[in-house]
Amino acid sequence: MAENCQNCNEVITASFCGNCGQKKYKRIDRKYIWDEIQYTFLHTNKGFLYSVKNIIKNPGKTAREFIDGNRVNHYKPILLAFVLSGISTFISFKIIGLSKILNQFYSERKVSSQFMNDYTTFFNSYNSIIMLLLIPLFALFTKLAFRKWGHNYYEHVVLNAYVLCFYTLFSIIITYPIMYLVKDNPNYLINVTSLSMVATPFMLFWFFKEFYPNKPVKSIIMRIFLLIIYMIIGFFLLLILVFILGLGYAKLIGPEALEYFRPK
Repeated sequence: MAENCQNCNEVITASFCGNCGQKKYKRIDRKYIWDEIQYTFLHTNKGFLYSVKNIIKNPGKTAREFIDGNRVNHYKPILLAFVLSGISTFISFKIIGLSKILNQFYSERKVSSQFMNDYTTFFNSYNSIIMLLLIPLFALFTKLAFRKWGHNYYEHVVLNAYVLCFYTLFSIIITYPIMYLVKDNPNYLINVTSLSMVATPFMLFWFFKEFYPNKPVKSIIMRIFLLIIYMIIGFFLLLILVFILGLGYAKLIGPEALEYFRPK
């Protein structure tokens, strides 16, 4: 039986309004609540696990499919990056205690200023969250490195969300378990933190070879090399910016605060 849509007043002849997509009116009852609970948990979990499985198996192909329009079964990539970064930070901070271990490690050796110790500790402990916040910047880097290959800046934002998901899953599945096993030996743990950095170029090649399956391997390698250069430059510019802002703030506080930035 036809009825008017409660949202736009169009006549509804099916289960949804053909104009705005509003569901046909249904009184809220026990069945309605049960259906909503099932949809919320089962559909969300299905999409989450489906995307995680596909990113682990075929990260670049999964990103390409989503950008090309195959999205119905996929979890939203930016939301997925948020969720995985939160899981990664929880494991790093609460289970491994990486921040505390690294802070103690660098403080005992006094190899640089307290600022550098704290900066390195913070970056290593919360790298997933930091990279999540830097996705717009990384999108600019990949847009420059892979320019003229057919994707706009906003598609590169989504692409980098998938790159971060892939990197974070690598950390959760491989890096963090090893860190947990060697967390009582800071020297070994520091070596493990370098594992993801060493693996990054290979992960990027895997990702972009799948994302651009028709491009020559040599061209992909050259653009990844260019991308890494952009990332290194961006990292040091970020370090300089943080240092300048911190130094300016310390000068406002007083001369004694400058000791924080002096090498030990």
